[in-house]
Amino acid sequence: MSEDQEMSFLNHLEALRWHLVRSVVAIIVVTIVVFSNKTFVFDTIIFGPKSADFPTFKALCKLSDWLFIQFPLLMRSRDVLCIGQEPYELQNIAMSGQFMTHILVSVVGGLILAFPYIFWEIWRFIKPALQATEKSYSRGVVFFTSLLFMFGVVFGYYIIVPLSVNFFITYNVSTQVVNLPTLSTYISTVTTIILACGIVFELPIMVYFLTKVGLVTPEVLKKYRKHALIGALILSAIITPPDVFSQLLVSVPILFLYEISIIISRVIEKKQG
Repeated sequence: MSEDQEMSFLNHLEALRWHLVRSVVAIIVVTIVVFSNKTFVFDTIIFGPKSADFPTFKALCKLSDWLFIQFPLLMRSRDVLCIGQEPYELQNIAMSGQFMTHILVSVVGGLILAFPYIFWEIWRFIKPALQATEKSYSRGVVFFTSLLFMFGVVFGYYIIVPLSVNFFITYNVSTQVVNLPTLSTYISTVTTIILACGIVFELPIMVYFLTKVGLVTPEVLKKYRKHALIGALILSAIITPPDVFSQLLVSVPILFLYEISIIISRVIEKKQG
């Protein structure tokens, strides 16, 4: 290896280091902001899905009422879909549990809120290595990647989290057993679902670039549609709590995103052809 090549490689490492440093600083700054707003973050956001006033539960109650009026013969009662109405408390059994939970939630919040900036820094490092044609079809990648990630986060927070949490809180094997969920298990469920949904919603972006470089075609995506269904079920089983309802809720949008990806791949192939 020549000295010029070695310096070039070291320069790349130096550039990458500063991109990573700025990303970490952004996460730390946002994490501190989240940490400083403990009451709002926990009482309003984190514990929102366990409240009867959560928008998802209120919407389901309104839907149940409307269905009862429109189809009285099909509905057992007016409030059959009114879930999440039973209050419950969380318990902490570890001495440092609440403090460590505060830190964990702050870091996760920092990652989510700083995601657009983090991806922008990564993209700034990758972009100079792209060809002119590659740069032309990657316009808006930071915006759309961030948008899809946030859509996934919102979907997970407002749909999957409240329904999953309610399922586990109300499920029982016997009246002799009382559910006493811990703070750590609740936080783990909420953060895992939200982050996983955010990542899953990046599927169209991934297919877009794979189609651009010729590694994926709409025909291939169609051919493996059944495999995608099985993959969606497996993935949903991994990223959601172990109940069929939550897995179906995640599988449906994954399959929808897969179909959208086929359309995107077809459009790109036509433009290139």
